Amino acid sequence: MPFQITIQPSGHTFTPEADETILEAALRQGFTLPYGCRNGACGSCKGKVLAGQVNYGDHQPNTLTDEEKAQGLALFCCATPLSDLTIECREVGVAKDIQIKTIPCRVQKLEKIAPDVALLCLKLPAAERMQFMAGQYIDILLKDGKRRSFSLANAPHDDETLQLHIRHVPGGTFSEYVFSQMQEKAILRFEGPLGTFFLREDSDKPIVFLATGTGFAPIKSIVEHALHSGTQRPLTLYWGARHLSDIYMYDLPLQWQQAHSNFKFVPVLSQPSAEDNWSGRMGHVQDCVLEDFADVSGVQVYACGSPSMVEAAHKKLVGAGLPDEEFYSDAFTFARDSKK
Repeated sequence: MPFQITIQPSGHTFTPEADETILEAALRQGFTLPYGCRNGACGSCKGKVLAGQVNYGDHQPNTLTDEEKAQGLALFCCATPLSDLTIECREVGVAKDIQIKTIPCRVQKLEKIAPDVALLCLKLPAAERMQFMAGQYIDILLKDGKRRSFSLANAPHDDETLQLHIRHVPGGTFSEYVFSQMQEKAILRFEGPLGTFFLREDSDKPIVFLATGTGFAPIKSIVEHALHSGTQRPLTLYWGARHLSDIYMYDLPLQWQQAHSNFKFVPVLSQPSAEDNWSGRMGHVQDCVLEDFADVSGVQVYACGSPSMVEAAHKKLVGAGLPDEEFYSDAFTFARDSKK
């Protein structure tokens, strides 16, 4: 007899198929649990098992520690039930009505916007449109069956093409192809939209965005959506990098800041070179937030970029009083066999 899984506090129930993870079963039956990488690397799907037993599955040891397992925590993208379960997590109600599709597309534009970052613009067939929420991502489907995940950098209202920011990862199958072989008009296939990293519009709290590297892509989508929607919420973007050249769209947030009184841009460098001639903020983005905000208990935080930044930001900001449920994140992890 199949096991039954009950979600608390909603009381929703669903039944997984054999060898199906908790997340896979929930998504298949219309219940959107928080998730990101779907392979145990980012920790976005971490929740509590209130009753029952699970097989924890393959995951990164630092993403789910033995201590956390002892506390009843599991990664729902990896864990499979060994009995009936009762789990505790917050469901995401807004995204579940958006259809996930597999769609062919054509590369309309390929532009190197930095030595190691490419802007890829994908054109859908004339009869297709993909509804998505600002901040979500798509999976590029490779011919060998593997996937590469990339956040959508354009806002939903600006969907003539889908825009991806692709960092060159030496040895990365897809990024090497993009930087050395891909031509405009190439045909690709993708699945999407995916993920639960998107703007929660049912709040009026000030928003703090934290980005490193191409983690700017989904935050760009969210900011442009929020500004287009006429939000009056204060928006502050901290974009961190080693060198000034790594902030590859430096002028764009400056333009947002000039055009919108409720938007502020704070670039942060950790290792500026002499050529940068840098006199701005230095260090790490999460530390700059704590320097600027005496009280973080009344803000929302959206963090996207390296796992080390996301993990450090979560620990420091929640430790300083940010409610855990107001920290939203998407960690770009190579272990997810994606984001490359």
